[in-house]
Amino acid sequence: MLRILDARTGEPIDAALARRGLVRVHVRLPGSDITGLRVLLVADILVRALEIGGNPVWATLTSPPHRPDAMDRADVMDRAASADEAAPPDPADPADPMNPADPWGEAGLRARAAELGIRPFEHHRDTEPGPAATRTIEVLAPGAAATDGPRVEVARVDTGRGPAPAPGDPAVLRLALLARRRDLPLRLDADALAEAEGTLKRWRAAVAGWATRPSKAIPEDVRLRLRAAWEDDLDVLAVLDVLRWVETSDVAEGARFETYAYADRLLGLELTREIGTAP
Repeated sequence: MLRILDARTGEPIDAALARRGLVRVHVRLPGSDITGLRVLLVADILVRALEIGGNPVWATLTSPPHRPDAMDRADVMDRAASADEAAPPDPADPADPMNPADPWGEAGLRARAAELGIRPFEHHRDTEPGPAATRTIEVLAPGAAATDGPRVEVARVDTGRGPAPAPGDPAVLRLALLARRRDLPLRLDADALAEAEGTLKRWRAAVAGWATRPSKAIPEDVRLRLRAAWEDDLDVLAVLDVLRWVETSDVAEGARFETYAYADRLLGLELTREIGTAP
């Protein structure tokens, strides 16, 4: 059974109170930026792990505090121009389109999330009615307002002084965001993206080759290692380590294919995308 570390107490708890019981995964977005995207990605992994374990999930979110959207910002700029306001924009002003706190807006964040294969989260306020869940798990950034239920905290992403990266293959960004423990700040730079891209290309090519071999069942010890990894506080790094071991092991190639396809139900990296292209 999936267990997570409750950031309120530092103690592990069962993610679901009942087998097959409904679990609500609720995201509290810290902002419409790359850190908000990482929070959504961790929530997506949590949803996937619960569903693999047989628990239905109600995925919801609360928007960050309102900031003007693109139309609001255009109005602000038009009013400033018409008033001949020559003063530079206040760097703390959320109406400034260069404000790094809200570079995309919520619509832009949702679009980037969809590109990364993150499922939609329903906008839902706590005061609105909804199905009765046996457990609600909050996914949020450190320092967010206190909540009554268990919480999973996701540390910020640092991209330096540049904008958030947008590699041609969104799965590269997805893997780069998953390549560090969620409770540790993540430095997302050119080296991190290059490493993720290299790993993804190598694994997809390998999976395409293994797919041409006779299918074999996943060895039970490998399957148990994968499940033990992600059921232990969503330890994605341990899942990736298992895949690296399988890649060069003596496990039959057909079983390697099945292992990677199985793990990808959690990771969402489209590892089978190159099937049919191997020489």
